[in-house]
Amino acid sequence: MKILEYKNLSENEKIQALKRPAIKAKDDIVKICKELIADVRQRGDKALIEQALNFDKVEISSIKVSKDEIQNASKRLSKDLKEAIKTAYNNIHSFHKAQEFKSITVNTMPGVKCELVSRPIDSVGLYIPGGLAPLLSTTLMLAIPAKIAKCKRIVLASPAKIDDAILYCAKLCGVDEVYQMGGAGAVAALAYGSESVKKVDKIFGPGNAFVTAAKSLVSADIDGCAIDMQAGPSEVLVIADDEANVSFVASDLLSQAEHGADSQVILLCLSMNFAKALIKELEKQLSILPRKEIASKAIENSRIIIVKDLNEALEVSNAYAPEHLILQCKEPRKLVPLVKHAGSVFLGEFAPESMGDYASGTNHVLPTYGLTRVNSSLSLSDFYKKMTVQELSKNGFKRLAKTVEILAQAEQLQAHKNAVSIRLKSLNA
Repeated sequence: MKILEYKNLSENEKIQALKRPAIKAKDDIVKICKELIADVRQRGDKALIEQALNFDKVEISSIKVSKDEIQNASKRLSKDLKEAIKTAYNNIHSFHKAQEFKSITVNTMPGVKCELVSRPIDSVGLYIPGGLAPLLSTTLMLAIPAKIAKCKRIVLASPAKIDDAILYCAKLCGVDEVYQMGGAGAVAALAYGSESVKKVDKIFGPGNAFVTAAKSLVSADIDGCAIDMQAGPSEVLVIADDEANVSFVASDLLSQAEHGADSQVILLCLSMNFAKALIKELEKQLSILPRKEIASKAIENSRIIIVKDLNEALEVSNAYAPEHLILQCKEPRKLVPLVKHAGSVFLGEFAPESMGDYASGTNHVLPTYGLTRVNSSLSLSDFYKKMTVQELSKNGFKRLAKTVEILAQAEQLQAHKNAVSIRLKSLNA
């Protein structure tokens, strides 16, 4: 990791120091996704089965996973893993259940009542990445709030062959339908439908560059569907003072780096001594990681920045707007009011990112690539839509009528004014 001293950087160098790695081959990826989406729209299940063979190297005859297959997968899981999943389930459920929306009613003036109410999204598609790291935890993070929100139809898609633990989590959470399909093709099937798949209203879940591009394409199409968020490569920023445990900090950085070669990790610390000690510990832990090749590539895109104090560290962090922010310093709770932009914040030496990724209860589906400046982490509210209701009594209408007539006249919208004037005239007759 490259070490930079913030005080010695020019304004432009400071900006460059916080740049994310460029998303490579973006135009090529979009072109390929358009072709895959078009193929699924034209040939449906046949295209999805071919894509499973071409990309996942799995030969399947049907994309739908039967209830028997799900039941058998559940039997193959160890008791320890099932218990761990249930503990995570309970924590995630508790935190998201507490987020249930309560309707708001306000009498803005006598006889004028306004309400804000919510309704669940009818059908949702949950995309669960597979491959080398089948994300069973993402199944919990998406299916639990969907069930709490009472979405009528919950559909899960994951590349073939779906990991047993993902199928077990789907069963535990009450997912209605499971399909073995991945990548841009799966996104297309969820957005437009196929012989086996009925289209959904909104797609949730992370994925690689192809999944991300496909989600962007279908969300921009009026015939497609909505999506939860756009996300780039995963990232973490750690703020550590000189008393922080170097081995803890190194483990936090590597836990994020092993996600992918395009991940990025940043450490903000207060001294050169700590920075050098961190690099030494990082090399030690990296050498024994099964995914050290992937993590090493991510480390190449990463850096250590030495700042003068924790206040400056927070200024730098807010400029970067990380997906994950870890505060390994004395009294981290006191720094929380200074955090403006972050997807999820981890306080103290015993709150590694792994806890939030799996089982503390918070959601691990988070905006990345600086989008925490304007977007929130996934929550129960993403599975709802809100609508307003207004009700006016005769007296309430009469009190407000003149105001609306004047405003409609000012906007030169005569029919709007007439909708009030005609009623007012009938009351005065």
